[in-house]
Amino acid sequence: MNMTAERTRPAGLAAIDREMARQHADAIASYEAAQPMAAKAATSLKKTGRLLLIGMGGSHAVNRAVEPLYRACGIDALALPLSEQLGQPLPIAGRTIFVTSQSGESAEVLRWFNETGGTEETFGLTLEGNSFLARTAPSLIGAGGTELAFAATRSLTVTFALHLAILAALGEDPDAAIAALKAPEDHDIAAALTALENVATIVTSGRRLQGIAEALALGLTELSRRPCFSLEGGQLRHGPMEMLGPEIGVVLFRGFDETAGLVTAMTTSAVEAGAPVILFDASGEASVAGAVTIRFARATGLAAIFAMLSVAQRLMIAFADARVENAGTPVRSTKITRSE
Repeated sequence: MNMTAERTRPAGLAAIDREMARQHADAIASYEAAQPMAAKAATSLKKTGRLLLIGMGGSHAVNRAVEPLYRACGIDALALPLSEQLGQPLPIAGRTIFVTSQSGESAEVLRWFNETGGTEETFGLTLEGNSFLARTAPSLIGAGGTELAFAATRSLTVTFALHLAILAALGEDPDAAIAALKAPEDHDIAAALTALENVATIVTSGRRLQGIAEALALGLTELSRRPCFSLEGGQLRHGPMEMLGPEIGVVLFRGFDETAGLVTAMTTSAVEAGAPVILFDASGEASVAGAVTIRFARATGLAAIFAMLSVAQRLMIAFADARVENAGTPVRSTKITRSE
C-alpha cells in the first residue's frame, strides 16, 4: 500500500519516546548510585517501623505501588497525596517520611517543608540533584536528570529503582527486579489496541498491583485527554461495575501473589459485562476467555512492575496517538506544577 503522506510523530510523543528509550539503563544506574542513601533510609525505617509516602501525580502513583511492598517488610506504610497531607495532615512525629517529586520543585513540596521544617527522618526521592527537594532533605537522586516529556514514563521507572535500593537495604532480594530491567520483555500490543479501538474511555484496576494501574490511568488521561481513571479491584466491584459495557475499556494487572484470583474474577466479570478487557498478566495462571492477555514471566512486586510498565506505557501512548492530534503536548498543564 502506497502511503502518500507519512504522519509525523507529534513532538510531545517523540519527547516521551526519548525518555522511554533510556529508562531501563537510567533505572539500573539509579539503583546502583542510590545505595549509600538507601542504606540510611532503611536504617530510619528499621528505627521507626512507620512510613509516610507523600507526593503528587505520578509520584503518588509510585508511592501507591510500593506501599504494599514496604508493608510486606513489616513496615506500617501509608501513601497520601501531598496535597492531602497539607490540608488534613497525619501526625509526622515517629514516622519515616519519603517526599517524592521528580522535579523536586512542585508547589506542594515547597509548602510542606516551609510549613513543617521537615524532620530528621525525612528523605527525598527526585530526579533533579540541584532541586529544592535535594537541597533541603537527604535525597536519593535518580540518574539521567529531569524528565522533559510531559507524561511520566522514565521518572516512574527510575523512582521505582530508588525504592528497589531501599527495599534491598531492608533485606529484600532485588535480583528478579534487576533482571527485569536488564532484559525487558517486549510484547506486541496490536491486539490490545484493536480491542480498545471504539472505547470512549478506559478504567484501570488491580489488587496488589493497583499502584501501576493508577500510574497508567494518569498517563492515559494526560495524553488522550479522556477521563480515564483507576479503581482498586474491590472498589470497582462495589457499584461502579454499572458503567461497564462496549464503550468502557478495562485494563487489569495480575501478578503472582495472593490477590491474583480476585483479579481473575474481575476479568471474567468485565468480559461478561461486554467491556473490552486487557489483562497484563504476570501470575502464571490461565488466560481468561474473552480478554486480551499480555503475558509476562511469572513475577511479583517490583519485578512485575518493571516487566509490565514499559509495555503499558506503549499501549497508553498508542491509545492517545490514535485520538489526539498533538498527543503529549499539554494544553492546560505544565510539566512542573508550581501552583496549587
